[in-house]
Amino acid sequence: MDIETARFNMIEQQIRPWEVLDANVLSLLATVRREDFVPPALRAMAFVDTQVPLLSGEPDGPRMLEPRVEARLLQLLKVQRHEKALEIGTGSGFMAALLAHRAQQVITLECRPELARMARENLRRSGVLNVQVVEVSAEQGARGHSAEAPYDVILLSGSVAEVPRSLLEQLKIGGRLAAIVGEEPVMRATLFTRVNDATWSQQQVFDTLAPRLSGFAEKPAFQF
Repeated sequence: MDIETARFNMIEQQIRPWEVLDANVLSLLATVRREDFVPPALRAMAFVDTQVPLLSGEPDGPRMLEPRVEARLLQLLKVQRHEKALEIGTGSGFMAALLAHRAQQVITLECRPELARMARENLRRSGVLNVQVVEVSAEQGARGHSAEAPYDVILLSGSVAEVPRSLLEQLKIGGRLAAIVGEEPVMRATLFTRVNDATWSQQQVFDTLAPRLSGFAEKPAFQF
């Protein structure tokens, strides 16, 4: 496989047509080696428009999101060089690496020990030094990381039924949180922005589907 041609085609045929037009984001995707964050056995899938399983024997377990979804979320957050970011759901570390190239500091939470080890190694090999991978329980991850709050940016790298207020409260005034919210078959990438101490704006941006993040509460089932 011609890696650079595959990367170029990913950007031009998948990402740019999906309304990702921020030149800084496109440049970043051209330089951060996505293939280095994909399990070696699945390296050929690094640039395919699909979710990539991260753990052998768990095809429906943790997965990397499609490249176009990762890119759109990154564009949505508009991360600045002086900012501090929190990610929930480290996975292989790829989104943390993208955030790290835009932010001053990134803290990323992962509840699967094997993924935390994978992400640390991937980030180390890629020379990404401003990311701290924190291993937590699923329930702790759903509560965020208040010890380092407040954050300019929070990214939920997976889907949730709803975003807990406790996470929104870890944003600075003007801070942004991006999450994929809802239940199959309808989920929407949503941007929350903290307006003041008690108010957050909410913007639904695009429809997509993503694996569930562990530890977050589901909405109660409807009962007659």
